[in-house]
Amino acid sequence: MKLIQSFSVDHTRIIPGIFTSRVDTVGDDKVTTYDIRLKRPNREPAIDVAAMHSLEHIIATYLRNSPDWRDEVIYWGPMGCLTGFYLILKGDRAPQDIYDLILDCFRSVETATEVPGATPVNCGHYLMHHLGMAKWYAAEFVHYLEANADNPEIFVYPKAQRLITDDGKHFYDS
Repeated sequence: MKLIQSFSVDHTRIIPGIFTSRVDTVGDDKVTTYDIRLKRPNREPAIDVAAMHSLEHIIATYLRNSPDWRDEVIYWGPMGCLTGFYLILKGDRAPQDIYDLILDCFRSVETATEVPGATPVNCGHYLMHHLGMAKWYAAEFVHYLEANADNPEIFVYPKAQRLITDDGKHFYDS
């Protein structure tokens, strides 16, 4: 079975940052999936589940209400490993081109006074939110991005090397 794109990234070397995960063609249009990584996989604790849920709600609401981006946004949601988020946008922009957008998204968490949609009618687990911790993680990521703005590594995925036998078979580590 072919390994999916996100498993071809060397998770032992990935650092927090903004990465292109994949670019797909849908009809005549390009669609780009970005990996917005807040934590170093397998080296830092994952993001608190309630805080992750709150970040998802706040940033999804911000993106879908942004006059400049709302028509470009297809999806914003958490990674299963709780180390970051996926953002899917129309088009094919370099990660550096959405740097300001990502900063603005996480800065918007700082001014949030409530978690949008955190009611039994709007959310499947409305009690699992933590606005205070969401603010802490958002501020940590904003500080990191600002401190590393000139570091090209926060925009380049470390790809895993996959061995291929002489007869074309792949050796997978998962």
